[in-house]
Amino acid sequence: MSGKVELLDEVELILNPKKKVDFNYLLYILLILSFVCVTLFPKIYIQQQIYFKSRDISKLKGEYDTLKEENRLISASVESIKFKNQILDTLF
Repeated sequence: MSGKVELLDEVELILNPKKKVDFNYLLYILLILSFVCVTLFPKIYIQQQIYFKSRDISKLKGEYDTLKEENRLISASVESIKFKNQILDTLF
């Protein structure tokens, strides 16, 4: 009986060999992971920098639009004051 069991164990070992993780497999996986990190991290960093720069640009654009509108209002006010001064100067 034990002879049959040993024979079945050997046949099973040949048909389904146990796969062991060897050094080459580990090295291959580490190389793949390092390649993925080297290619993806710069992309992520650049996208993050673009995002922050676009936020800054958007903030500055809003401030620029506000200042431009204030300049327009102040220019209109100055023109109004100049007009009033010219009219008052001509009356006196």
